[in-house]
Amino acid sequence: MTESNSAAGERAAGTSRTIARGGWYALVLVALTNAMSLLDRQILAILAPAIKHDLGVGDAEMGLLYGTVFALFYALFSLPVGRLADGWTRTRLLGISLVLWSAATGLGGLATSFGLLALSRLGVGIGEAATQPAGTSLIYDFWPKHRRGFVMAVMASAIALGLGGSLILGGVAAQAWTEHWAGGSAPLGLKGWQFAFLVAAAPGFVLAAFVGTMKEPARGAMDGMSAPTDPHPFRASIALLGGVTPGLHWIAMALRRAKAAAFATNLAALAGIAAVMAVLAVICRGLSARPPLPLGPITVDAHSLQWGVIGFGLFVLVNLMQRMRADDAQAFRVIAGSPTLIMAIAVGTLQSAINYGMMAFNPSFLIKTYHLSMKDTALQFGLLSAAMGIVGPLIWGPLADLLHRRLPSSGRALVALFAMGVSPLLSFWTYLSPDPTTFYWHFAIYSLVLTGWMPPLYAIMYDQVLPRMRGITASLYLLTMTIVGMGIGPYAVGLISDATGNLTHAMLTMNAVAIPIVVLMLLIARRSARDETGLRARA
Repeated sequence: MTESNSAAGERAAGTSRTIARGGWYALVLVALTNAMSLLDRQILAILAPAIKHDLGVGDAEMGLLYGTVFALFYALFSLPVGRLADGWTRTRLLGISLVLWSAATGLGGLATSFGLLALSRLGVGIGEAATQPAGTSLIYDFWPKHRRGFVMAVMASAIALGLGGSLILGGVAAQAWTEHWAGGSAPLGLKGWQFAFLVAAAPGFVLAAFVGTMKEPARGAMDGMSAPTDPHPFRASIALLGGVTPGLHWIAMALRRAKAAAFATNLAALAGIAAVMAVLAVICRGLSARPPLPLGPITVDAHSLQWGVIGFGLFVLVNLMQRMRADDAQAFRVIAGSPTLIMAIAVGTLQSAINYGMMAFNPSFLIKTYHLSMKDTALQFGLLSAAMGIVGPLIWGPLADLLHRRLPSSGRALVALFAMGVSPLLSFWTYLSPDPTTFYWHFAIYSLVLTGWMPPLYAIMYDQVLPRMRGITASLYLLTMTIVGMGIGPYAVGLISDATGNLTHAMLTMNAVAIPIVVLMLLIARRSARDETGLRARA
C-alpha cells in the first residue's frame, strides 16, 4: 500500500487527519503527568545508597522495594482504573491520581523503617496506576492516527525527563540537606533522602490543578468509531477489581455462576503458579541468603516475598483473562485474537526487565565503579540521561511514522527491532568503560539507540484494538510488564550482585533477554499489518 492509498483508506474509514482543538495543551499536560510519575517512581534509585546505609538492607531488598512492592499494586490497580478510564472522565481520573501518588511519595519522607518505606511505595503504585491507561486513552482522542508515533515519542521523552529529573532532584536535594545539617540536628530529624522524597512530592499537587482544566474529548471520534456512553463505570471498575483479586475472584465467579470447568482451570493455574514460585524462592535463597525483612510486627524472607508477589500478579493475569472472556467477549476476541498484540506485550515486558534492571542500579554503579559523589552522579548522569531520553524519541517517533507510511506492513516494527537489537551490544561497550568521561560518551550513543523502541512498539500495540478497549489494553500490558519486567528486572540484578559481588556483571547479564526480543520483533514485522486489518472482523 502506498502512502496516498493508506491516507485514502483512513479517510474512507471515517478517521480524522486533523489534531483536535486543545490537542497540544493536552499533550503537554499528559506528558508532564508521565514525567512526574517516573520522577516519583525512579527517585528511589539515586537515594538507594543512603537508604541502604540508614535502614541496613542490601541490593536484593532495594531491588524488591524498587520493583516488586511497587509493581504489585501498580499492576493490580491498573486494571480497575484502566476499566474506569474506558468509561469515566479521564481528566478527573488523572488529576485525582496525581494527588494520591504525590501524597504517597511524601509519606516516604517520613519513613524510618523498611516497612513504612514499602507502604509509601505501595501507595505510589496505586496512585500511578491510572497514568498510562487514562493518559494514553485521552491523548489518542485528540491526535489522529498518522501522528501517534510522534505522540508516543513525546510520551517517551517525558518519561526520560522524569527519569533524569529524579536523579537530579533526588541527588541534589538529598546531598544539599545532608551538607547543610552536617554540624547540627536537622528539623524533625530528617535525613537527606527523606527530604528528597518531600521535595519530589510537591510539584504533583500543582500539576493536578492544571490537569483538571483539560476538556474531555469525544471518545473514538479520531478513529471514526464512536464509543457508547458507559452508564456505570464505577460499578464496572469495582466489579473488575473484585473479579481479579485472588480470593475475591472466587466469590465473583460463583455470583456469575461460572461453570465447574472454569473453577477447575483457575485452581490448576493457581497450583502451577504456586509450585513454580516456591521452587524459584528456594533457588534464589540458595544463591543469596538474606536476613529476614521486618514488616511491622512480623519478619519475612525476602525471596519468598519476591516470588510470592510475582505469583500473585501472574494469578491476577489469569483471573483477568478468564473474566474478560466471560464478561466482555468482544474485548477478549480482539485482544486474544491478535498475535501481534500478544507478541508486542511480551516484547515490552522483556525490554522492561532489561531497562528497569539497569535503571534501578545506574546511580549505584556510577558511585561504586567511578567513586563519584551522589551530587555529581545526579547532575552529570541525570542531565545526560534526560537529554538523550528526550532527543532520542523525538527522532525515532517521527521516523517510525514516516516508515509506517512508506512501509505500512513493517516500518514501525523495523525501528523497534533496530533499537532493541543493537542497544544490548552497545551496553557492554558502555558499562565496561575505564573512566566516567568515557562512560558518559558511550552512554550517550547507547541511550540514543535504546530510546527508539518505545514509540513504534506502543503505536503498533494500541492500533490493534478498538478505541473503547485502549484503557483495558494499557492495563493488561501494564500488569504483564510491571509484574514480570519491573518486578523481576531490578530484583534479578540485585540478586546476582549480592551473589557474585559484581554489580557491573549483574547489570550486563540482563542483556541475555534481548535474544527472544529480536525473534518476536521479526515476527511482529511480518504480521502486524495483517492483524490490524483484521481488527473489525475480530470485533
